[in-house]
Amino acid sequence: MQSFEDPVGTFQTNVIGTLNLLEAIRQTGTDPVIQVCSSSEIYGQVRETDIPITEDVPFYPVNPYGVSKLAIDRLSFQYFQSYGMKTVITRAFPHTGPRRNPAFAESSFAKQLVEIEQGGDNTVTVGNLDSVRTFLDVRDMVDAYWQATEKCDFGNAYNIGSEIPITINELLSRLVDLSHANVSIKKDSSLLRPKDAPNHVPDMTKFKERTGWEPKIPLEKTLIDLLNYWRDRISAYDVKQ
Repeated sequence: MQSFEDPVGTFQTNVIGTLNLLEAIRQTGTDPVIQVCSSSEIYGQVRETDIPITEDVPFYPVNPYGVSKLAIDRLSFQYFQSYGMKTVITRAFPHTGPRRNPAFAESSFAKQLVEIEQGGDNTVTVGNLDSVRTFLDVRDMVDAYWQATEKCDFGNAYNIGSEIPITINELLSRLVDLSHANVSIKKDSSLLRPKDAPNHVPDMTKFKERTGWEPKIPLEKTLIDLLNYWRDRISAYDVKQ
């Protein structure tokens, strides 16, 4: 949602920031392995026949963030081709866990549920609950990033994420079940994106065959840890009545 509100800032951070880094490395003549965080958002509006999504699926990003990530994805490939720089491109699908910014749906839900547990209003405000996503634990994602730098081929792109699809509505239901809150749901149109990519499930055959990586942390633990993070952060005194 933020990239729709600030597309210029999104491009300055993602595209110009990455380009400055690549140019600094090129001009100083250093030779590091560069793990470039692209995103599943570059695939955008994916056809049903292209799910699960391989790295060869056409790019149809539907938000400024996805377009900016596509730019750095291809810039990183170009710098590998042109200058032999050791870029490894990771196309991260949704991941979450403790410390997740509440601007993202699952962390917003967890934060609101904890506020309800602490005596706040019992309403959980939501946006689009129909999208299908996969959620990898952020700790598994970091391990995958590290393995990418150690085992993957330079100049190549790799999908990384969970392969278990879940609707945002089901994710919310699981969080509610794990909390101690009785809730009512309120939809807020201001939380809806102008355009959303409805179904993102990765095919990670390429990455797994190259690294042998497998996720270790089940979604239930991720959600419990996310709730506990907000329980540690929020006291009854912080909750608006």
